[in-house]
Amino acid sequence: MTAVLILLACQGLLGAIDTLWHHEATARLPSSPTARQELVLHGLREAIYAVIFLTLPWLRWEGWLAGVLAMLLAIEIVITLQDFLLEDRTRRLPPSERVLHTVMAIGYGALLALLAPVLLDWAARPAGLAFESHGALSWICTALGLGVLAWTVRDLAAGVRPAEGGIRPATASGRTVLVTGATGFIGAPLTARLLARGDRVVVLARDDIAARLRWPDAMVVRSLAEVPSDMRIEAIVNLAGAPVVAGPWTQARRRALLASRVETTRAVNALAARLDRAPAVIVGASAVGFYGDRGEEPLDEAAPAGMGFMADLVRLWEAEQTRADGVRICRLRLGMVFDWSGGPLPSLALPARFGAAAVLGTGGQFAPWIHLDDALRLMETALVDARYVGPVNAVAPEQVTQAELTRALAWRFRRPCWARVPAWPLRLMLGEMSDLFLAGQRVEPNRLRALGFRWSRPLLADALEPAEPSRAGGLPLAPHAGRSAAA
Repeated sequence: MTAVLILLACQGLLGAIDTLWHHEATARLPSSPTARQELVLHGLREAIYAVIFLTLPWLRWEGWLAGVLAMLLAIEIVITLQDFLLEDRTRRLPPSERVLHTVMAIGYGALLALLAPVLLDWAARPAGLAFESHGALSWICTALGLGVLAWTVRDLAAGVRPAEGGIRPATASGRTVLVTGATGFIGAPLTARLLARGDRVVVLARDDIAARLRWPDAMVVRSLAEVPSDMRIEAIVNLAGAPVVAGPWTQARRRALLASRVETTRAVNALAARLDRAPAVIVGASAVGFYGDRGEEPLDEAAPAGMGFMADLVRLWEAEQTRADGVRICRLRLGMVFDWSGGPLPSLALPARFGAAAVLGTGGQFAPWIHLDDALRLMETALVDARYVGPVNAVAPEQVTQAELTRALAWRFRRPCWARVPAWPLRLMLGEMSDLFLAGQRVEPNRLRALGFRWSRPLLADALEPAEPSRAGGLPLAPHAGRSAAA
């Protein structure tokens, strides 16, 4: 059994890498509206693995119970094959994920080969569960099993959640809007809202299969070169950009982050220039990272760019956005976009769910944010209101620090907040990427105030309120010291 448990632990570690790296950080499956069926398959497979990880290191499945275990192992194969077929139909897997899946399939075959004679031996004994410890290996597999169990709940909950709803069709505008990044956390609900209000939508999506499944009424293109020059496009929303937290900031990763933003923006500008009639407006996503780490300094839209990789990345991104001649350009400098359906909020809340919420560094760094509902309304408004031009700080009026955000999340789940992680280990492990957690910007939404924008969720307590309080148990929210009550 020692060899079986060692191989099982290796499978568990590979599965953790696949889940955290590919499913969570890269594909963001839990927040993808097209991934529900895949998430259900993942959850069912993880449930089987949880049973195996939590029992096999401690118990012998003897007699007819050995047949039950063999049946679970066979069901896992069926689920995995269905998952492979579904992935090929609905999303494009990166090479690293395909390689990892191949290695795990080989490992699972080796595991079955090692376990088969053990099961035959157990099947010849009287039926029952017999205790048998394997020392440290048993505890390692148990720890992995608890992690698998947690992701079973997460994937099944995300897979069976209701589809987006509550969007009332508006009068058809006759407007055609091009959306890049339309399958992302922000782009997906924005595209749904535009279609629901009667707009014609052109979707630029690398995952064109999933986009066509999600929006059969939209025109889906994999390249802007596919858009004919005589097509009338009134507006463009440019949300394309690789996620900054999907991997360490190696030199290659930095180039990829910059290219995903600048090259797509350059292609958008080229399209606007070659269209027979240029679009009236381009609404481009930007980020408050433009300002760098600025401590307590109040930052409005006139503040200059800061220093560091994130500031340089956003500055170059915005510089490319301004090069579309003869088009009104609105650059939305987004804070963290909060919603329980995806984005950073579920990841930030995960430690709090398990009572491990921690203040990072001093905790005094400001954490600008905006709720997804307000971000979507802001984009819709910027498409039609000519006053929205140039940089706009797309953040909520209430300013909170990282410590206040952490304590609010802990209170949300009725968990303690006692831990503190110093800055130095984060900087040692993550290098400049630690700025994502330790740098802060005290961003003021002065343009939005002047334009009369009304936030639907101006306070952090509003943003942390579940979409369906009755289902979430109606947990209370912590009162905390926000720095602006103006809306």
